[in-house]
Amino acid sequence: MQLRNVSRAICVLLMLSLSSTPALACTGISLKSADGAVIVSRTVEWALSDAKHDSLVLFPRNHPYTAQTPEGYNGLSWKGRYGFVSLRAYDQDYGPDGVNEVGLYVGMYYFPGFADFAPYDKTEAKRSVSVGDWMRWMLSSFKSVAEVRAAIADVRVVNVEDPRFGGAALPFHWKVADPTGASIVIEIINGGQVKVHETVLGVVTNSPTYDWHVTNLRNYLGLQQGPKNAVALDRVSLSPLGAGSGLLGLPGDFTPPSRFVRAAAFVASVRPLATAEDAVGESFRILDSFNIPIGSLAPTKDQAKDIPGATQITTASDLKNRVLYFHTMANRQVQKLDLKAIDFEKIPQQVLNSGTSRKQAILDITVDVKSGR
Repeated sequence: MQLRNVSRAICVLLMLSLSSTPALACTGISLKSADGAVIVSRTVEWALSDAKHDSLVLFPRNHPYTAQTPEGYNGLSWKGRYGFVSLRAYDQDYGPDGVNEVGLYVGMYYFPGFADFAPYDKTEAKRSVSVGDWMRWMLSSFKSVAEVRAAIADVRVVNVEDPRFGGAALPFHWKVADPTGASIVIEIINGGQVKVHETVLGVVTNSPTYDWHVTNLRNYLGLQQGPKNAVALDRVSLSPLGAGSGLLGLPGDFTPPSRFVRAAAFVASVRPLATAEDAVGESFRILDSFNIPIGSLAPTKDQAKDIPGATQITTASDLKNRVLYFHTMANRQVQKLDLKAIDFEKIPQQVLNSGTSRKQAILDITVDVKSGR
């Protein structure tokens, strides 16, 4: 009886914690094209309606930075070698996605229950950074995944409280990619232990740890692109009822394990892509399958008013040509920023508003009465 009561209490606490936690479900993939382009794409479901994902922040080359710690801005100081652009969130000078002027990509993905940053140590303050500072440090300092790998032991990511999210910093893991096609996921667990994982097809979602997701793929080895073969039972031949039988059993829910499997299956089945533009378009089509409608993850209809979990922006970063594409939940017109057109030596740090309406852009079709067209 006591064991049953304890189990019931644990379930109640778990339900309460889940109902009060933002549903930050993100899905990332990578595609390559025959012209050598590498496209890194993802959805962003950062919760709360004031996320302001449709603005960008630009940082110039040689910009000075000082990282934040629990004591203030007394952490790691450095001068950035590269300029970069980042999506914004909640008016922060960093956000879920960023790419620098030489094509290094860094993306933050929610990692609850497993992210566990290093405890703050005053004696280590000068090499300590917050989660946002760590992203900016990577984007401003390195040009390749190999350089990031070699340097990540030089800094300590520490928890810096944010009252907007219940006090603690949001738990993240990071995907890092470069124009060569190299791609890793960095996870910080067990009080600051850094784990680096090679990605499978560039796919990343959320919890649990990356190695668990890779192991879980073994449960889906029977999936295939083409249809299943007909099966003869006695004198009856049973054939598939329609297209898609090869993917029968592919999970369709929005949990991180299911999205990981679905993303891996879709990327593995991509047809040959000739150009970067082809790969950008295909990445948006694939990620359409991961769009989370407003309200579908809300415990009640009333909570859906504040978007507690929905796809708010989808991005595609062309690392070879250094172009950032995105569309938002309010306006699916694709916007782009060409980093090659920016003089990162001269620009000041600045916020860019997309300038596009937050209402869906719709093109009217006109009819020429005289010509019949």
